Amino acid sequence: MRAAIALGSNIGDRLANLQSARDRIRALDGITEPTVQSAVYETSPVDCEPGAQNFYNAVIEVGFEKSADAFFEALQDIERALGRERITPSPQSSPPGRGGREAPGEGKVSRTIDLDLLYFGSERRSDALLQLPHPRITERKFVLQPLCDIAPDLRLPGQTKNVGELLAQLQDQDKITRLRENW
Repeated sequence: MRAAIALGSNIGDRLANLQSARDRIRALDGITEPTVQSAVYETSPVDCEPGAQNFYNAVIEVGFEKSADAFFEALQDIERALGRERITPSPQSSPPGRGGREAPGEGKVSRTIDLDLLYFGSERRSDALLQLPHPRITERKFVLQPLCDIAPDLRLPGQTKNVGELLAQLQDQDKITRLRENW
């Protein structure tokens, strides 16, 4: 099954964080080649705490022979191994839609690494643990731009427009700067 992961970092050596996450993903049991990767982009933080540093963002696509749940769990393990700290949810918090973004109650805060499972083949689901495709993918230029690098004609499950067309709808959003082709 082909799966795409959005990578983001705005703490520490942002490029090294993306590279380390990519390399760990590629080393997972069940990964199949080829790995396709976008350029790295620098973007303004969206809904983060005041004074947050800009993010480096990229998207990679890999094959994975196991389940979406196994892949999602492996991505969370990589986040923890690379220093991602999650805030413990309060009893009053309600879980946001997830595709790997934030833990219930966490909100959007600066992080060493963020790995979002964008899609897993044509799988569509919406449960407490995982939503596929990622519920906010079509609203985020910092995800659609790098995804467009690798799959501009891709139609995400449940969408009538391809990734390039979805991106064109968001052209007036936040600034995004292409930094590196090869990383």
